[in-house]
Amino acid sequence: MTKSRERLVVYVVSDSVGETAELVAKAAMSQFSEAGVDLRRIPYVEDKGTLKEIIELAQEEDALIAFTLVIPEMKHFLLTEAAAVGVETVDIIGPMLAKIHELTNEEPRYEPGLIHRLDEDYFRKVEAIEFAVKYDDGRDPRGIILADVVLIGVSRTSKTPLSQYLAHKRFKVANVPLVPEVEPPEELFHISPKKCVGLKISPEKLNGIRAERLKALGLKTEAKYADMNRIKEELDYASRVMARIQCPIIDVSTKAVEETANMISDMFRKKG
Repeated sequence: MTKSRERLVVYVVSDSVGETAELVAKAAMSQFSEAGVDLRRIPYVEDKGTLKEIIELAQEEDALIAFTLVIPEMKHFLLTEAAAVGVETVDIIGPMLAKIHELTNEEPRYEPGLIHRLDEDYFRKVEAIEFAVKYDDGRDPRGIILADVVLIGVSRTSKTPLSQYLAHKRFKVANVPLVPEVEPPEELFHISPKKCVGLKISPEKLNGIRAERLKALGLKTEAKYADMNRIKEELDYASRVMARIQCPIIDVSTKAVEETANMISDMFRKKG
């Protein structure tokens, strides 16, 4: 029977951030209420010299090494050297990699930090979605300066759904409605025209969309909002603003939101 100890030292070793190994170690530790555990995370271990030093420390303190090393050579070195001096190790990610390889017959990438990069990508998407909500419908002109993409157009040209769709592609999008009675924000004329995209639509298509919108709201379709003369006035005004800015223009009359969003995404990825 192994004798108990007052305090166990656990070195959490990783060739990336080490968050995964630390979380697993903490989850295990939580099952031992009376055990005193000293957890020491050592991230971004990229050479055998560092591994050798950790093994020596672990030997001195009779410590356990828990690790997520995906590069086979580094993992083999740690296991071999630790075993040679009697240091206990726990491979946190290895058995999972081996089992997935066995079941899929696909070789792992053996690239450290992939999950961390996925996390960063997720948070960029969330940030872009929050940005689109905050700067929707011209709520705050400061968004025009901060945005990756600025959409302009009259009401019902899909500015809001486009903003959200593009946000899922990690673009920070602000959108600004163009209304004849309201002067456009000055910020529109201070940004690069290439950062702005004008959305135009045929009067007939817009009339149909607005009429359906009024019906959905239980309002009469004869309202000024769907009046053809008013629509033409708004579209003429929007065209003048877009010409003043000299931004690229997309006709959304016959395009689905996804198609327009993909066009805009392609435009801006080429610029990047």
